[in-house]
Amino acid sequence: MSEKIKCLIIGSGPAGYTAAIYASRAGLKPVMYMGGQPGGQLTTTTEVDNFPGYPAGVDGPTMMVDLENQAKRFGTDVRFGLAEKVDFSSQPKKVWIDNGTEIEADAVIIATGASAKWLGLEGETTYNGLGVSACAVCDGFFYRNQIVAVVGAGDTAAEEASYLAKLCKNVTMLVRKSEMRASKTMINRVENTSNIKILYNHETMEVLGDKGVSGVRIKNNITNEESELAVTGFFVAIGHNPNTGIFNGQLNLDENGYIITRPGSTYTSAEGVFACGDVQDHIYRQAVTAAGSGCMAALDAERWLAH
Repeated sequence: MSEKIKCLIIGSGPAGYTAAIYASRAGLKPVMYMGGQPGGQLTTTTEVDNFPGYPAGVDGPTMMVDLENQAKRFGTDVRFGLAEKVDFSSQPKKVWIDNGTEIEADAVIIATGASAKWLGLEGETTYNGLGVSACAVCDGFFYRNQIVAVVGAGDTAAEEASYLAKLCKNVTMLVRKSEMRASKTMINRVENTSNIKILYNHETMEVLGDKGVSGVRIKNNITNEESELAVTGFFVAIGHNPNTGIFNGQLNLDENGYIITRPGSTYTSAEGVFACGDVQDHIYRQAVTAAGSGCMAALDAERWLAH
C-alpha cells in the first residue's frame, strides 16, 4: 500500500509531538508514526517536575498522552508503526513502515530519539523509576539528602555525580577499570568534591531492593570480592545510543551516530529532511529542549515547503 502526504513525522516524544502541533497548525496535515516506544523515553519516567506548565509535576506517561491529545486536536494523524527503511535520495522522500505501507512525503521530520545504554541487569528493569534512573538532571531532585551510586567512567558519569553531589548526602561512583576516561577537568571536579567517593575496579552485579532500590551488590575486579553498597538511588551513566540505524547512508551522522544538523536549525544533509530532539542532541537531552527543537523542525519544514 502506498500513500502520498505532505509532512511525515517519524517518532513521538516531546520533540515529535511538538513538531506535530506546530505542523498541524501550519496546515501541513502531518502524519506521525510513533515508533517502537510511543511517547519516547519519558514513558519510563514516573515523575517529571521540570517541564514548564505542570506546577505540581506530572508522571511521564500522562504528560505524553497530554501532548499526543494536543497534537490530535489540531489534526495530526497519529499512528502506531515503526519506520523500517528510508530513501531520501530523491523527491518525494520514501519511507517504508513495518505494516507494509510505503509513504511518499514532501517533508520528513525525524524525532526518533535516543535510548539509554544499560548494564543489562534484571534490577534495572524491575526498579526503573523506583530508584533506577539514567538521568540525574531529570530525577535527582527525588533523592535529596539520600545516598546514591553512579555507574560510569566518562564525562557523562562525572557530570551526573557532580550534579547529584549538590543534592544528595553521599555519591559513590562505580568505575569498572583502574582509571576514568573522563576529561581531566571532570576527573578533578569529582575527586575534589567531598561527598563523592570513587570506587575504582568495581562493577555492579545486582540491583537490590523490595518496593524500591535499597542497595547494589558490587564486585572488586582485582580481588573478586563481592560486597553490598546501601543506596536508595542507582544512576546508570554509560551513554546513549541515538535511534538512527535506518538513516545510516542516508544522512550525515557524527562518530556516535547522532544526526548532524545545520547550526542554528534542524536541517539535515538531505533537502526536506529535518531532525529534532535527542536524535540530534547529545548535550542537553531534556524534554523541554527536545520540545523546543520540535517547534524548530516544524517551522523549518513549513518554510522549506513554502519555497
